[in-house]
Amino acid sequence: MIHTVEWRNGAVVMIDQRLLPKQEVYRVYRDYRAVARAIKDMVVRGAPAIGVAAAFGIALGMQRARSQPEKTFERICRTFASTRPTAVNLFWAITRMRRVFATIAQDEPERWRKRLLDEALAIHREDIAANRALGAHGARLVPKNARVLTHCNAGALATAGYGTALGVIRAAHEAGKGIRVLATETRPFLQGARLTAWELKKERIPTTLITDSMAGYFMNRGDISCVVVGADRIAANGDVANKIGTYSLAVLAKRHGVPFFVAAPTSTVDLDCADGEHIPIENRDPHEITHIGDQAIAPKGINVANPAFDVTPHDLISGIITERGVARAPYTRRLRQLCEARASVTKAGTRSGRPSRLAKR
Repeated sequence: MIHTVEWRNGAVVMIDQRLLPKQEVYRVYRDYRAVARAIKDMVVRGAPAIGVAAAFGIALGMQRARSQPEKTFERICRTFASTRPTAVNLFWAITRMRRVFATIAQDEPERWRKRLLDEALAIHREDIAANRALGAHGARLVPKNARVLTHCNAGALATAGYGTALGVIRAAHEAGKGIRVLATETRPFLQGARLTAWELKKERIPTTLITDSMAGYFMNRGDISCVVVGADRIAANGDVANKIGTYSLAVLAKRHGVPFFVAAPTSTVDLDCADGEHIPIENRDPHEITHIGDQAIAPKGINVANPAFDVTPHDLISGIITERGVARAPYTRRLRQLCEARASVTKAGTRSGRPSRLAKR
């Protein structure tokens, strides 16, 4: 399994996804500010992976804290909160680390350093376990010999390991379903061409790379059995924010009667966000549009819009696959039930100081 982000010998280690597929380079970070910059600069990306990286970064920053730990902790949390606005797993992880610190802030430094690191490690373990569980749930929805379309990268590289949308694909492949994958290139950052294709090739899962604009062509030919994508934030009503272009695929899928599934852990569900209108959308550097690498592909000075995400309304979604089960419309009640189930399991594990039951699966 690809090790996207890890705690190793007192440091945070992450594969530099900007260099894939040409180079497989692992960066070692010994300062929390460097971890935050790595999130912002997309050394690491994907909502679950961002959350894990932030948890490790907070634990890393507090390893060196000496005086005024409360102020230091809040400064570190604010640093990570400012990195990527759309991925709710980031804020979920920060909140979880805050809850732990609130119970131990007055203890000896050795204790809160250990407890914060233990919590970050638990978040890491639980994410892998959640991905495997949701992969198993999702694989049941994929028919034999299916041709699965996926967009962006929601694989091991976007998580602590195994993947969400690619977790479903991996599980279906492991079950011997004989699936084939169509992966979009995912402009402008090319996560599909660089990352998804790389992962699936390593797994020897039959994959065909297509441009983003080819999806309608293949759907119209009847060449796509279902669509499986990840998510960066899921609103309480089931609206989903994911990589730009996801909404277009959902509209095409609806038009052609193709099931459209979203795969994400319950940590991606934001019950405080009523609907997609309230999801903040990150706008990124115009250079990502006007250049591929260092090569300019557009006239100098042209106006550029570069929203990194769009929102897919819940009525275009066939099901939301989580580690606790599959949510179907109407989503509001079911998503709340699934999140509450996760919360009760997580609290039971953290109170005892042991990994949660989910993490042991």
